[in-house]
Amino acid sequence: MTEQAMQVRLDAPADAAAIAEIYNQGIEDRVATFETRLRNAEDVAAWFDGVHPVVVAEDEGRVIAFAATSSYRPRACYKGIGEVSVYVARKARRRGAGRLVLQTLITACEEAGYWKLVSRVFLDNTASRHLIRSLGFREVGVYEKHGQLDGVWRDVLIVERLIQGNIEP
Repeated sequence: MTEQAMQVRLDAPADAAAIAEIYNQGIEDRVATFETRLRNAEDVAAWFDGVHPVVVAEDEGRVIAFAATSSYRPRACYKGIGEVSVYVARKARRRGAGRLVLQTLITACEEAGYWKLVSRVFLDNTASRHLIRSLGFREVGVYEKHGQLDGVWRDVLIVERLIQGNIEP
């Protein structure tokens, strides 16, 4: 599998079950999210709201990665800020799928009028930190003891990426 062989699709609600399966791997691996409750297709289907872009990558007809946005905060002044998540199926990691879906998501967010993307990353998630840094995300700071995972306090790195074309001078 190479990045060139992968196909990318935007807003694919029919992929909710495959996305849930990949997300559940991330939950089980305990390296990317504080979430502990596994998700099903119905949970993920709610992400496809026509406002927050979701991108999937597939290889040989199978979804292997996704990147999604969600609301940052409910206040109107934050309408153009998207919270970003990227997950790759275990068997497809370190092959460019995460980069492909995140690059596509950034473009989709620019076209949708977002001016900033934000995320929080576990400090020891070096693969995600490398990926987001390589795609223009800036490390802003660290939230100490941001949450507990399996009874252990975890710190997270705060990152942001401005979308210059959507920021008026």
